[in-house]
Amino acid sequence: MKRTSVSLAACAMFFALAGSAQSQTIQAGTVSGKQPAAAPAPAAAASRLDEVLARHALRVCTTGDYKPYSFLRPDGQFEGIDIDLAESLAKSLGARAEYVKTSWSNLMNDFVAKCDIAVGGVSTTLERQKRAFFTAAYMEDGKTPIVRCDDVDKYQTVAQIDQANVRTIVNPGGTNERFAKQFFPHAQLIEYPDNVTIFKQILEGKADVMVTDASETLLQQKLNPGLCSVHPDKPFQFGEKAYLLPRGDVPFQQYVDQWLHLSRASGEFQAVYDKWLK
Repeated sequence: MKRTSVSLAACAMFFALAGSAQSQTIQAGTVSGKQPAAAPAPAAAASRLDEVLARHALRVCTTGDYKPYSFLRPDGQFEGIDIDLAESLAKSLGARAEYVKTSWSNLMNDFVAKCDIAVGGVSTTLERQKRAFFTAAYMEDGKTPIVRCDDVDKYQTVAQIDQANVRTIVNPGGTNERFAKQFFPHAQLIEYPDNVTIFKQILEGKADVMVTDASETLLQQKLNPGLCSVHPDKPFQFGEKAYLLPRGDVPFQQYVDQWLHLSRASGEFQAVYDKWLK
């Protein structure tokens, strides 16, 4: 019995001393102002937003062949709805807009390799979404035909266009070509590389119809008397316009979306739109 009492007393003394030592260690740390080291915060992912702010330059990919959104003039200057808006975005970032000429066929590769944003009447598609982010859409704009005015009644429907004797002309590499290949498999498909002079081919009788975005048909009928847009208020399909941004870059996407929202709310966007389409 005496040995058991001694053992219990020894254990009690050991735990008392251990507790006292731990208490003294904590108190010493508190007195000296030292706290246990916190785990380092994860580093914020690099954003193109910070890069643009640092370099004071916004690199803008655009085709320059799509009025009224983006057009490269003979003097080497770009103009259009999306060019005016790209200048506004760059200004909000304290940067200058630097334009990179591309084509519809090379748009995605050039954007990923060379640019911070791509503008110029870019339609939203799932294929493009696989490689990039889109901003919020700034316009709804589906596909509709443009033809010689005498032929408006002949090309009202997809079925009327999808005939073996109909010459459908497209600019390669974009959504116009994809739409034509999908919906007009029986028509004669003419690929024409110059999206600026392509409408003259219809006027001159070298093609019968082009199906493109309704906004473009409305402008081209003004620029080319004798051509008429076919039911632009009731396009063949739903479509949207937006800007391309680097995939995964949420801070930059949020900034551009907020700039676009404020531009629309302030009336700036509408003023630019009216300048080119009214």
